[in-house]
Amino acid sequence: MKYIIIFIAFFSFISSHSQNSKNNKPNIILMMCDDLGWGDVGFNGNTIIKTPNLDKMASEGAKLNHFYSIGPVCSPTRASFLTGRHYYRMGIWSANTAHLPAQEYTIAKMLKQQGYTTGHFGKWHLGTLSKTISAKGSKRKPEVNFAPPWLRDYDDSFVTESAVCTWDPGIGPRAKNNPYYHNGIPIKDPYNENVLGDDSKVLMDRAIPFIQNAVKNNQPFVAVIWFHAPHEDIKAGPEYLKRYEGHGEAAHYYGCVNAVDDQVGRLRMELEKLGVADNTALFFTSDNGPEGKQEMKPERPIKRAGVTGGFRGRKRDVYDGGVRVPSLALWPKHIKPGTVIDVPVSVLDYLPTVKNMAGAKMPNDRPFDGQDMMPILKGKVNKHKKSIPFRYRNYACLVKGKYKLIIESREDNSKDLLYNLEADKTESNNIVGVHPKMVSKMRDEILKFLDDAQESHSGRDYNDDNFIPVSKWRTMKMAPNNNKKTSQ
Repeated sequence: MKYIIIFIAFFSFISSHSQNSKNNKPNIILMMCDDLGWGDVGFNGNTIIKTPNLDKMASEGAKLNHFYSIGPVCSPTRASFLTGRHYYRMGIWSANTAHLPAQEYTIAKMLKQQGYTTGHFGKWHLGTLSKTISAKGSKRKPEVNFAPPWLRDYDDSFVTESAVCTWDPGIGPRAKNNPYYHNGIPIKDPYNENVLGDDSKVLMDRAIPFIQNAVKNNQPFVAVIWFHAPHEDIKAGPEYLKRYEGHGEAAHYYGCVNAVDDQVGRLRMELEKLGVADNTALFFTSDNGPEGKQEMKPERPIKRAGVTGGFRGRKRDVYDGGVRVPSLALWPKHIKPGTVIDVPVSVLDYLPTVKNMAGAKMPNDRPFDGQDMMPILKGKVNKHKKSIPFRYRNYACLVKGKYKLIIESREDNSKDLLYNLEADKTESNNIVGVHPKMVSKMRDEILKFLDDAQESHSGRDYNDDNFIPVSKWRTMKMAPNNNKKTSQ
């Protein structure tokens, strides 16, 4: 009997080891905050907001100093985040508009084909979650823009269409027509469904069981965790307000960022407990710069506590304060602890990076705008080969190495701006006259990109005769002569 027990135990060990050896693909966790400024975290020098868990993640992995959200508002960034393609290819011009086309090749679709289980938790903002209602402030027609994560290759999802209050997300004005949906089922009774209290904890309460179940089933997982904080409505719980006594209303902002950090720490502890921390890659960023008074369209004099770390502009600006965001990457045994990356990279790079990590393949019938940034994170490469394009309102931009070009018109170059981002953090010294040949080449490049994006927008990349563009193409208008804000 003794030998039988030993044999069974040994067989169980061998069986378990064999199953684990099959699962040699890394787990992927992609986290993003909403309206978090570059300077709102300790690892970028903030001395007020406490982010010890994110700071630890920075010390154990890579801090990406020059990381772009691509979109200066949320929905465009989120579309590019999941697809590796510029949002103009999909017709997602701004927040609360259009939806993620079903024909797009996303991180979830790609990894699902590789045997991953897929989960999305928190904000969605890439289409409506109901065919009859849409969230407050949305410009989306519910039925036309119905594009929920459960129809976009996610096995498990716990999401809202749009922003909710960062405390008690299940109630209040933001919750009207905007409940959390768990795998397509709206949570209508918040008091019985545990969607009260800190919102970051509410969504992590659903993300962690998803991860636990994946580990139990010995299945690689990808978890997309998009926090609502610190987007309005901004409210912190009593525990967090105590931590920031004496800071007035700003305490709510500081507190809800601190709450995100607590949940990142909780997540990492769970990964350690489950024994999968070493085989899990974590990425963290924000969808755009902090809310506040814009430079490029200043008619909304909003005051917010978030800071850009000295970069010019804020949310809705294509200056770096609106699009350069905090970013981290952690992959034990692959990315050297304490790595600092100054090379420009962006959310466009997530899909091609994850593709190579998981051994997946791209479809060959469409262009992708990002590139695998893992060689940069590992210190093997110190240059981003692809230029990084931007487009918002009437502004088109291109970052190429240390230079950034901003144009306002296809035909008129009199308002063009060129900045050396290494020497001019505040984008205050327009050197367009110093480098005319460079400006001409960069101008041609961004315009050719927009022409190609227009072809993608029309459905060229999908090979689907039934495809209808989700919105009408937006052309650049002639720049006004009295625009003093960008003519310095």
